[in-house]
Amino acid sequence: MIIAAFFFRQEIVQNAFFSDFVMYLYFICLLILFAFGAHGFVMVFHYLKQRHIEEVVPPFTVEPVVTVQLPVFNELYVVDRLIDSVCALDYPKEKLEIQVLDDSTDETYQVVEKAVKHYCELGYDVKHIHRIDRTGYKAGALKNGLATARGEFIAIFDADFVPRQEFLQKTIPYFYTNPNVGLVQTRWEHLNSEYSLLTRTQAFALDGHFVIEQDVRNKAGFFINFNGTGGIWRKAAILDAGNWHSDTLTEDLDLSYRAQLKGWKFKYLNDVTSPAELPAEVNALKSQQFRWTKGAIETARKILPEVWKSNIPLRVKIHSTFHLTNNIVFPFILLAGILNVPLMFIKQQGGHDLYFAMMSVFVLAFVGSFLFYLYSQKAVYTDWRRRILLFPLFMAGSMGFAVNNSRAVFEGLFKRKSEFIRTPKYAINTKKDSWAGKKYVGLKIGWVSIVEMVLAVYCFFGVISSLYYMQFAAVPFQLLYFLGFFFVSLLSIKNALDARKLRQL
Repeated sequence: MIIAAFFFRQEIVQNAFFSDFVMYLYFICLLILFAFGAHGFVMVFHYLKQRHIEEVVPPFTVEPVVTVQLPVFNELYVVDRLIDSVCALDYPKEKLEIQVLDDSTDETYQVVEKAVKHYCELGYDVKHIHRIDRTGYKAGALKNGLATARGEFIAIFDADFVPRQEFLQKTIPYFYTNPNVGLVQTRWEHLNSEYSLLTRTQAFALDGHFVIEQDVRNKAGFFINFNGTGGIWRKAAILDAGNWHSDTLTEDLDLSYRAQLKGWKFKYLNDVTSPAELPAEVNALKSQQFRWTKGAIETARKILPEVWKSNIPLRVKIHSTFHLTNNIVFPFILLAGILNVPLMFIKQQGGHDLYFAMMSVFVLAFVGSFLFYLYSQKAVYTDWRRRILLFPLFMAGSMGFAVNNSRAVFEGLFKRKSEFIRTPKYAINTKKDSWAGKKYVGLKIGWVSIVEMVLAVYCFFGVISSLYYMQFAAVPFQLLYFLGFFFVSLLSIKNALDARKLRQL
């Protein structure tokens, strides 16, 4: 009612300064969103151009010494599964070293110790490297383990992964096709994508990145990034690039760019997959998205000056800029959602027909995004027609996460340091499994969830007002914003309250 009273006041919506300010600001928002959204057309163009190129798979003929690093921190529910799967790799025991880089402060330490003892008795070279403090977080643990690693190549798996037995056989040969290959990255596969709508939507979003973005960038000669796990490095490339740094939350993205600027080549394997568990609880997903978003902005601030000072081709510099800064869209997604409501009242007053006709051009950005995700589903799944129906839910989710991720963007831009908060995993594989009542589940209802609910009410008012004034073209976007904010907030609050109840039992 307060919002309605404000915008129904004629002197507000008819004020020239107010209406011009809103329209100019909205135009800037859409222009930036269009630039990044239209980038989907570029990705689809390269994908269609290159998708018929057959990959020549080199034979597996050499068995070098490999170190597999497993960085873990309080992973009680999945660390056994991880160690079991790595020890099951199809590779000679004498050529395989496994480092469990354990920063745990709970009973995970005892679980790891028991598992390591078991496999050592079976003849495996498994080392339990436990740090008392988390200096440098994951980057610090990896760097610490690298100092004593005996492998020529370094494979890395996070705690939520279950590597396939043939992983080393299918990745190592690529290092011998070109001595400048510094990294081989595999595509993430999803262990629990069918667990819920939340995990299905996550899988949908990640498939866009792995099936299209990574593959296209690699084949087109652009820079790609190590995804932090599910890949294998040449040890010499890590050291030549300056080793792991802990000054950003995305140490993987940072090292990737430093290595490629040094001249190392990366190889992405779209047909070789590494299965992993998706966050099954929305607050865990929020913490993951916050870390990825903030870390990418931190890395952009650090690396972009080096990119533009380097002698790499201009097209690679431009693409790298889009790659490193794409998370900057979240504050503009948020701002566009807020401006939609006053803009609807300004349109109702009339006199700006040319402006609103021009704004319709920006819808093309959504077409680019739709095609991008359409082809990512068609490339992998036979039931892609069913899966592409998740696109509206994905768009609503992107809007619903705008508050959480905008906060991450601003913290990254203004150099606000924060702790590396890992994403908790609960060994969720089937619909019968449950995360509720387990350790690591967040119990706190943060201010972000409250702001999201307020924005949901605000956007719902926009939906009702658009229907009232018969501005039906505005309804789909207002509705997506409302649904996004509402369900992200509702799930965040509900999951925290459910966890509190179960913890008290």
